[in-house]
Amino acid sequence: MNPKERPNHKKYIQILRQMPPEKRLLKAFELSEFTKELFIHGLRKRFPDLPEEEFKKLLLKRLEKCHNRNY
Repeated sequence: MNPKERPNHKKYIQILRQMPPEKRLLKAFELSEFTKELFIHGLRKRFPDLPEEEFKKLLLKRLEKCHNRNY
């Protein structure tokens, strides 16, 4: 069961496979940075009145939970 339709997924995979490795790696970095920005934005929306220093502490605490300790 697929909960969400993805009509362009096959096309996306084709495009990624045609990219040179360097460009795929840059795309991975870009998507990683975008994800981090979304995470920070969502956290700021959830805690809009938190002072900047406290926000940074909270952010680092939350990011620490995301860290993959297998590496």
